[in-house]
Amino acid sequence: MNTVTLAGKAVPAIGQGTWRMGEAPSQRGAEIAALRLGIEAGLSLIDTAEMYGEGGAEQVVGEAIAGLRDQVYLVSKVYPHHASRQGVVEACERSLQRLHTDHLDLYLLHWPGSHPLEDTIEGFERLREQGKIGQWGVSNFDVAEMAELPAQGCATNQVLYNPETRGVEFDLLPWCRQRAIAVMAYCPIGQGGRFLEHPLLNSLAAKHHVSPAEVSLAWVIRDGNTVAIPKAVDPVHVRLNARAGQLALDADDLAALDASFAPPSRKQRLRMV
Repeated sequence: MNTVTLAGKAVPAIGQGTWRMGEAPSQRGAEIAALRLGIEAGLSLIDTAEMYGEGGAEQVVGEAIAGLRDQVYLVSKVYPHHASRQGVVEACERSLQRLHTDHLDLYLLHWPGSHPLEDTIEGFERLREQGKIGQWGVSNFDVAEMAELPAQGCATNQVLYNPETRGVEFDLLPWCRQRAIAVMAYCPIGQGGRFLEHPLLNSLAAKHHVSPAEVSLAWVIRDGNTVAIPKAVDPVHVRLNARAGQLALDADDLAALDASFAPPSRKQRLRMV
């Protein structure tokens, strides 16, 4: 598995997302099993949020990492409306309880909100001083919002990024790279469905004897500064996600992808889902 340096620590370039986990009780066992399988396969970074299933995803993760906490790089996110100076501390405490752990490796502001950033950061720093989080970062921030953050401190920016959603390449990814801020890519295989049926993805998959999803994941992590966090519950998909961390696309592959999914030629509005 390739790695990315995140706040001075090497983490797997492909982790596990948990959006929409914890919503259906009938899926709980499968979700826990998938996360544990992923850890075993090297997908040891797990990303979650208090928003996902209104805490349900964090509860699933908490069960999945029981007895394995020291093997996991654990990320969660705070709602913007909870991100006041004191509110972020209280939200983190609730997340820690649901996750059955005493610390997060990384804690993110889920998207820009109405509370002043300096208040949110003060809450983050208080949590860091108390040992309840290792580092802090943000999600869904564009360049102008990133520029409002302190020169030091922000470990990552988590954004929507995949071959058919490339707007962040124009300015945001270079901006982060120049400042040694790792990027986390959510929805790195799009929303599945028609995107994974694209003829080029299938052609490249056949060339490399992999799946179309693996091609997309390998593309997303190609710069060495981006962590992809696909969500998977099917054990087959979990194993394929892990295998994608070893796939290297060649120059012809990348040129073909550029031809089918054109890189941005101008600034684009940051997309979110």
